[in-house]
Amino acid sequence: MEKKYSIWVWTLSIVIPVTVAILFMVRIPNVEPLHFLPPIYATINGLTALLLLGAFNAIKNKKIALHERLMKISIGFSVVFLVMYVAYHMTSDPTPFGGEGILKYLYYFILISHILLSIGIIPMVLITYVRAISNQFGEHKKIARYTFPIWLYIAVTGVIVYLMISPYYS
Repeated sequence: MEKKYSIWVWTLSIVIPVTVAILFMVRIPNVEPLHFLPPIYATINGLTALLLLGAFNAIKNKKIALHERLMKISIGFSVVFLVMYVAYHMTSDPTPFGGEGILKYLYYFILISHILLSIGIIPMVLITYVRAISNQFGEHKKIARYTFPIWLYIAVTGVIVYLMISPYYS
C-alpha cells in the first residue's frame, strides 16, 4: 500500500468505529425517534450485497469500468448506511430481541458476528480500494479475495438482523 494513503487508512479504521461507539451512547434530547430509518438502511444493505455480487461478476467478465463503478457505489452505500444507523440509534432506545430458544441464539450469533466483522472490514475495504487506485492490481486481488466475502456476509446479515428484530420495534 502506498505510504501516502497508509495513515488515512489506519486513522479511518480507528476513528470510524470509535466515533460510532461514542455516538451510540448519545441520545439527542427532544427529537422524535427516527423509526422510518431501519427499513431504509436494511434495504441499503441488501442493495450493497447485490452491488457487490454485480461487481464480482463484472470483474470476472473483465468489465473493469463497471466493476470500479459498482465498488464505488458500494462504498458510498456503506457510508450512507452508517450515517443512518448512527442517526437512528442517537434518537431511539435499543430494541430488545423478543425471540426465544434457538432463534435467540441464532440472532445473537448473527448480530455479534455482523458487528465484529463490520469493524474489521473497514481497513480491508480501504486497503483493497487504495491498492486498486494505486494500480497495484496483483496486491488488490490478493486482499479482495478476503474482503469480498466478508463484506458480502456483513451486507446480507445486516438484512437478516433487521428482519429478525423488526417485529420487536415499538
